Parts: sequence; C-alpha cells; structure tokens
Amino acid sequence: MKSPQHQRGAAILLAMIIVTLVATLAVSMIWQQWRAVQVETAERSRSQSAWILSGALDWAGLILKEDARPNTAPVDHLGEPWAVPLAEARLSTFLAADKDNTDDAPDAFLSGSITDAQSRFNLRNLMVEGKNELSVPDVAILRRLCENVNVSVNVADVLANGFKEAYTPPGSPGASTNPPLPPKRIAQLTWLGVDPQALARLEPHIVLLPERTTVNINTASREVIASAIPKLNVGDAERLVQYRQRTPFKNEQEIQAQLTGMTPEELAGVSFNSRFFEVRGRLRLSDRVLEQRSLVQRSQRVITVLSSERINSNDRGR
Repeated sequence: MKSPQHQRGAAILLAMIIVTLVATLAVSMIWQQWRAVQVETAERSRSQSAWILSGALDWAGLILKEDARPNTAPVDHLGEPWAVPLAEARLSTFLAADKDNTDDAPDAFLSGSITDAQSRFNLRNLMVEGKNELSVPDVAILRRLCENVNVSVNVADVLANGFKEAYTPPGSPGASTNPPLPPKRIAQLTWLGVDPQALARLEPHIVLLPERTTVNINTASREVIASAIPKLNVGDAERLVQYRQRTPFKNEQEIQAQLTGMTPEELAGVSFNSRFFEVRGRLRLSDRVLEQRSLVQRSQRVITVLSSERINSNDRGR
C-alpha cells in the first residue's frame, strides 16, 4: 500500500496534467475564435470595399452619361468634367452629415479617375476586320509609335505576327499549328514574345479594345498623334497638343488649318470623340489598398461595363 505522501504527489501531478490540458484547450478555443473574427472582419472589409468601388464605377458612368447629353457638343477633350481625377479624400467626408464629426469614421480614403481609352493606339486595328490578314497601314502606325517611344521597330513586327497567329481561326489558310492565346490585357502581350522592358515603354500608349477604333486627337499623347498621322513628327504633334489645350479640335478642317497640306485620307486614323473609357477606383483602408480597373463603352447615353478587375496590394511605405 502506497504511503499518503506518494498519493499526494500523484494527485498533484494529475492535477497539473489536467490544468495543462484545460489551458491548452482554452488557448486553442481562443485562437480559433480570434481566427474566426479575423476572417469575418476581412470578409466584411472586402465586401464593403467592393461595394464602395462598385459605387464609384456607377458614379463614373453617370459622369460619362451626362457628358453625352444631346445638347452638348459631340467632342471629347481633356477640359471636360470626366477628365478631372478625383483626388484621394477621406471616405467619411462623403458619408457624414456633420462634416466636423468624423473622428469615429473608418480610416478609409477613396480616389479615382476616368481615362479615354481611345487616346491610345488600339492593337485590335492590326487585324483587318473580318479577314485573317494584317492591316498594313496600322502595322506602319505601330512601327512609328515604337520609334517615337524609343522602342525597337522589331517589337511592332513581333506584335503583328503574334496577333495574326493568335486571332487566325484553326484550320484557316496560314493558321499556326500551335498559336498563342489571344491576349486580353496589355500585360499578357509577353505571351507573344514581347520583351517586358519594351512593353513597359509602350504600355502608356497602347490599348486592347473589342473592336476597331480611331485615335482621339483631343486626348492622345504627342507620340500617339505623330504615329496615327503619316508624315507627322513629334514636334508637329506637340504643336497640336498645345493648340488643343486652348481650343479642342472639332473637325478635320481645324486640323488642316494647323497642318498645311494634310489630306482627309491622311487624317482617317484620328477622330474627335470617344466611345471607350477606362475607369479606375482606388480605396485605401489602413495599410491595405483595393484598386478596381474597368473598361466601359458609351453608346449614346448607355454605359456598358466590358471588363473589370480588382487588385489587392499592401500600402506600407507609401
């Protein structure tokens, strides 16, 4: 028979084991509860951010719709309300009835912008509409654009050949046996063999739209204008950019007045209004950033969202 001292020692040891097990279970339960709260908080924050950015997209659509009123001039330029970016502002200033009582509001900031997608060269123009062949004049435009942004003209040939392979239906004459996937975004042009550094220089001046488009001379950069109009150099294009800041172009005659000897055929690649726009919304919540990029089409006063993507990032150090 064990002595009372041994029995007391066993009881103390058993009690310590029980306390350890209880503490372990309690810590595990607390951790699981904390984790569930974190997941729920993150999901709620994501849903709220997505809702806010969707509202920002609707707001942009209203601005573009208002710009297309029948009594307004059918000209799109950088002096219109849609072209003014929304500077980063604290979200509570939009929501609070009392602008001075926002101390308890979430530390969230909203910014955004609307960009004319037709201010850039549309790579869809490289293919002749309805045919499985390249558009020679548009390949020449892309080659001139490469020269204007200090990129090798070979990049234009790589893009043109890549588009022909990607968009020629299988079984058609000249179709590739192993064609690349058709790119949906500018970043995916590397699939066609374009060097990332060359693509970074071209990216501000090119776009992928669902149909053939012209370049809006009232919003395009001088490099794009000089590429879209044959025989035009960057210096002449800069002169057009300076002129449009005072008076946006409304017709071909106004351009011809600035460019002596320019024929209507040479101005076929430019226009004065736009149907495609890129809407960007950016929500900064603490050290997290959610950005939404949407491509919209405006047909008269109807706004259609063609594509949309959301990007999460960390904002530390900015």
